[in-house]
Amino acid sequence: MKREPTSKPLAFSKEQIAAAIAAAPDRANDPECPYDPNDAAAVAAFWAKGNVRLPGQRGQQKRPTKVPVTVRYSPEVVEYFKATGEGWQTRMNDALREYVEQHRVA
Repeated sequence: MKREPTSKPLAFSKEQIAAAIAAAPDRANDPECPYDPNDAAAVAAFWAKGNVRLPGQRGQQKRPTKVPVTVRYSPEVVEYFKATGEGWQTRMNDALREYVEQHRVA
């Protein structure tokens, strides 16, 4: 199956684009910018930290990863948490985390 193009043709002519570029100021003044857009070295340093991702690729994980383990629980414990519905593993993790925080030795 042939894929449809995702981009649309430009709504502006080449002359309009050239005129907009010519009318643009020589220096940018953006106080919210994390770097000085007028300093080529600062721009390069800022963008050097970036990671390029292709469409469909996932980015870095925002939260720390969990550790996969194999454990055995009594059937009553598993049935109790499964009976609470969707997300029962997360609730089980939260219950264990709460227990650990209450019993952590300083």
